[in-house]
Amino acid sequence: MSNSFQLTDVQCRFGDFVALELAELTIEAGENVALIGPSGSGKTTLLRLLNTTLRQDAGSFTVFGKNPDGLSPKELRAVRSMIATIPQHLGLVPNLSAVQNVILGRGGHRGVFRSIRDILFPGMEDKVAIHELLDRVGIEETLFSRVSALSGGQKQRVAIARALFQEPEALLADEPVSSVDPARARDTIRLFRELSDELGFTLCVSLHDVALAKEYFPRLIGLRAGKIVFDGAPEDLEGDVLKDLYQLSDEEMMRDA
Repeated sequence: MSNSFQLTDVQCRFGDFVALELAELTIEAGENVALIGPSGSGKTTLLRLLNTTLRQDAGSFTVFGKNPDGLSPKELRAVRSMIATIPQHLGLVPNLSAVQNVILGRGGHRGVFRSIRDILFPGMEDKVAIHELLDRVGIEETLFSRVSALSGGQKQRVAIARALFQEPEALLADEPVSSVDPARARDTIRLFRELSDELGFTLCVSLHDVALAKEYFPRLIGLRAGKIVFDGAPEDLEGDVLKDLYQLSDEEMMRDA
């Protein structure tokens, strides 16, 4: 099995602050991984590094076997088009409809001018494909609804459909269930896993809910103060290991990365 992501001796800094310091991390193609750890532990920084919107200050990083630093702008866009990201606040455009927001998922494949045309005048083929995706995530009735009028759960599903429309090799989601109730959170994480198993993409999700992560992910990566302190099976995250992951010093409680 090939690697989706490979990091060696990676360090990410913001000024003098070291946000991430990883000796070794490999995420294989098709793996399902949950990132856990307290706020400020480096989960968002790691996801930004994985989707190439942040560059490391030291060490080596490859995505799908390629070093982003050595790619031309065109090659980098091609790599980024293979990685769908659902940011914590979803990144939807409120004044556009669901179908228009989903079309944005293929912006990396289509280029600027075609993307603008498709957003303003969605073609029938796109509308049919997007209706099928919205049906798959349970909100097909929202196709032409303005996103600003949708509920939080519906917006969440639009963001998932947008990521799927991108046809990614890897899907990264940053705290995708932080603003929904526990039942909706469980349904959403279950949907992520079903889609990953069905379509074969690599899935990496950051979660605050450790119980949910242990229930649905075969591999957990625990971050604390920018370092990996746990990497293993959910059944091994118990007792003192779990306590050590979340018992913070005063300095760590001030972190936000």
